[in-house]
Amino acid sequence: MSHDIATNFQYEAETEMTVRIDALDRNILTHLQEDASLSLDEIARKVGSSKTPVWNRIRKLKAAGVIKRQTVLLEPEALGLDACFFVLVRTSQHDAEWQARFLKTLQERPEVMEAHRLAGDIDYILKVQVENAKAYDMFYQALISKVKIFNVTALLSMEEIKSTTMLPL
Repeated sequence: MSHDIATNFQYEAETEMTVRIDALDRNILTHLQEDASLSLDEIARKVGSSKTPVWNRIRKLKAAGVIKRQTVLLEPEALGLDACFFVLVRTSQHDAEWQARFLKTLQERPEVMEAHRLAGDIDYILKVQVENAKAYDMFYQALISKVKIFNVTALLSMEEIKSTTMLPL
């Protein structure tokens, strides 16, 4: 891969606008990923630029869909959500109706932090954050009451070793 391709990512937005992401954009994005509450002045100082160009770049990155949204990360344990389960789901049903019902059910469940459709023996993996094993069982019972599932395996995370929302730039 050439240096230009590696350092000049392009992002095609739905508006068909092409955005070239350069080193300054990456630097701004890195600081925003670390702390999205930083003021424009703080970001500009950290990246060695002035406020207006930083603001213009952030607006461009938002408009292009590179920045999806800004949010706050909460500490689950501080809120009594001490148990994190990774749920492996296998289904014998692969029709559109079943999938739509399954996806709708997942969207309606606030305990589901992430859901991924997989290649291989397991069809889906879910990250479910709940208070305890009893709360997980209530989630499980609600899930299987809405959708027929061939096999479910729940794995309790004993310790979170690494968790980040920061993409490698």
